[in-house]
Amino acid sequence: DQVLATIEVGTRPRGVKVSPDGRTVYVALSGSPKCPPTMPDAECEKLQAHRSRDGIAVVDVTTRRVVRVLPGGSDPEQFDVSADGSTLYVSNEDAGLASIVDVASGKVVRSIDVGKEPEGVRLSADGKRVYVTSETDHVINVIELPGGKVVAKVNVGRRPRDLGFTPDAKRAYVSAEVEGTVSVIDLDRNRVTATIRLPENSKPMGVAVATDGRRVYVANGRGGTVAAIDPATNTVVDTVRVGTRPWGIVLTPDGKKLYTANGPSND
Repeated sequence: DQVLATIEVGTRPRGVKVSPDGRTVYVALSGSPKCPPTMPDAECEKLQAHRSRDGIAVVDVTTRRVVRVLPGGSDPEQFDVSADGSTLYVSNEDAGLASIVDVASGKVVRSIDVGKEPEGVRLSADGKRVYVTSETDHVINVIELPGGKVVAKVNVGRRPRDLGFTPDAKRAYVSAEVEGTVSVIDLDRNRVTATIRLPENSKPMGVAVATDGRRVYVANGRGGTVAAIDPATNTVVDTVRVGTRPWGIVLTPDGKKLYTANGPSND
């Protein structure tokens, strides 16, 4: 649990994913101005954006260097990688779009309207659908692949940030920051079947599901904790206090450790 290296990638690195073969790390970069939660939207809109700094950095794991920067649409935030590593699916926060990026050609091949402030992006296990959260519209967009058509919009709690799937691909767990809840979606019917209320002051952000499906973990942002949910009962069974404003979370492959990225406390 020590830092091995720090890699310079570009402006405002956000979403991070590893390629299926483990040789490449992709990092979403944004030229949008930094606007903290306390800043009014009107004030943020006055700040200058540098769209030339937007993109997806491609980092060679062996050399720990950026080898190219792919286009990722305007203001890329989160994304997912296809199982064969050929395609990226990217949320474009300021544009209200989801971009499909062909890695080999380095081109955006399609842009899809997904509503205001898209963030979380997750591919289904079979690669036939991609799910994108819309923070301001409070919905999950269900996009059919390869066509790129939105086939369903599922209403969830206010300001959905992220989602994760159970191993059987039957359910999705969606965090809703403002609502302080997690919505459970039946993926076959595209409907919410349960809403889990998190502990007081929770601001749910990142979601990670254990590979054995026995726990769903949710980072609670400004609440400073991680909640553990039992999907068998859809109840919170424990919370753990971590750093300040935990956002991104990830489990090790063996499921024995969970890591949280804590913004203001820099750990």
